[in-house]
Amino acid sequence: MLDHGQAPPLTSEPRKAAHPLLRRKPVEQLVAEGGQGEGGALKRSLTMWQLTMISIGATLGTGIFVVLGQATPIAGPAVFIAFIVAGLTALFSALSYAELAGSIPVSGSSYSYAYATMGELVAWICGWCLVLEYGVSVAAVAVGWGQYLNEFLDGTIGYTIPQGFSAPLGEGGYINLPALVVVLLCMVFLLRGAKESARINSIMVAVKIVTLAVFCVIGFMGIKAGNYTPLAPLGVTAISTAASMLFFSYIGFDAASTAGEEAKNPKKDLPRAIMLSLAIVTALYCLVALVAVGAMPWQEFEGSEATLAKIMENVTGHAYWSVVLAAGAIVAIASVVFAVLYGQTRILFAMSRDGLMPKAFAKVDPKTGTPRVNTIIVCVFCGLLAAFIPLGELANATSIGTLFAFGLVNIAVVILRYTRPEMNRTFKVMLFPVTPILGFLFCAYLMTELPGITWLVFGGWMAVGLVIYFLYGIRRSRLATAEPTTAEPAAAEK
Repeated sequence: MLDHGQAPPLTSEPRKAAHPLLRRKPVEQLVAEGGQGEGGALKRSLTMWQLTMISIGATLGTGIFVVLGQATPIAGPAVFIAFIVAGLTALFSALSYAELAGSIPVSGSSYSYAYATMGELVAWICGWCLVLEYGVSVAAVAVGWGQYLNEFLDGTIGYTIPQGFSAPLGEGGYINLPALVVVLLCMVFLLRGAKESARINSIMVAVKIVTLAVFCVIGFMGIKAGNYTPLAPLGVTAISTAASMLFFSYIGFDAASTAGEEAKNPKKDLPRAIMLSLAIVTALYCLVALVAVGAMPWQEFEGSEATLAKIMENVTGHAYWSVVLAAGAIVAIASVVFAVLYGQTRILFAMSRDGLMPKAFAKVDPKTGTPRVNTIIVCVFCGLLAAFIPLGELANATSIGTLFAFGLVNIAVVILRYTRPEMNRTFKVMLFPVTPILGFLFCAYLMTELPGITWLVFGGWMAVGLVIYFLYGIRRSRLATAEPTTAEPAAAEK
């Protein structure tokens, strides 16, 4: 078994495939280049626990604090079943992620996995989907942060930020200023370095887990059995529709895989962190959903963004508890913004190192060991999206991009098993190949449940991505130019 800190020898696999669109990057080359950027290298400092906290931080937040209020009117009391369906879809893909993360421990996540198995064009498409998944989900999450900030301000000082400055265009406002502010604050912390960022993230994750535990204890006292009947008033189809929306809640469990080049022991710790984080998040989601629909009739969720805070106030009759929950939600949602921004910058870092994105995204600050320019560009872009685009459209666009990328990961694990059976895998998907096939089918099914407008947006996004690739990436790819990276010795270029 290769030591995670050593660059393995490159294989004799040719650098160029028979056709430019099908050229694949050898696994050994991907691993050898790990951590290397323009002018510096990422630092290996993250433990298994910190990796798990990054995944929980990127996942646990808006899905339960905000999107629950949108999904419950669709599924009724059966919304917890919708969480299970979405979680099962995530689980199949998580198993594939865990195997690939242990085999190819690099920052590119599913982009790098696709590059090693399906070729450059598919890798680009996957990476472009990840830009949609991570970048746009940051904006969607930041929108929810502003809603809970207003809830907190109203309960403490009796003041709320005027709608013109707390809602985006199309929702009665001009700019969502709180959403922009939280993204920029996270940017400041991310620029400090991976180790410091992981510590801050762990604290925020602990706060939101405690907050949700307090909600469950208080909400349990307000449960009424009648609120659970009928369980599925709008039918089984409505549950699957809600599940496609709630899949947004699971986006981020793969964030640990984006830290592959900053983990101390990536081959062992990445698979463990991915599976552990998904188990913790799924359990919390289902428990909170069960308590929420039991404590408040499902019809009353309509139009309520700060749903959990409202339930706390209804159960206790006091605004105090809703303020406490709103404060916890502010921290919780901020941690999602923080962790997802981290993942986005590392994916762009990997794409830039391969020549498919401008070199600025791979430039590493030698003092902090972070991609500084990359972080600033991503945060400013995501902040502007959060400031001007409504939450609902962002959530659906993010879900379809993520489902597409997850589907590719399930295909990649099958291809790599058959093309590289000799690879040392620290984690293997159980019931292979049934599990990854089911993972792909689940992703495809949930994609069909998304509305037509989301497909149009997705198609437009893919069209833009393909234009960029054929005008820029296909010619500047390091596999096309045979340009050595800082990790490759000159002798390797033959």
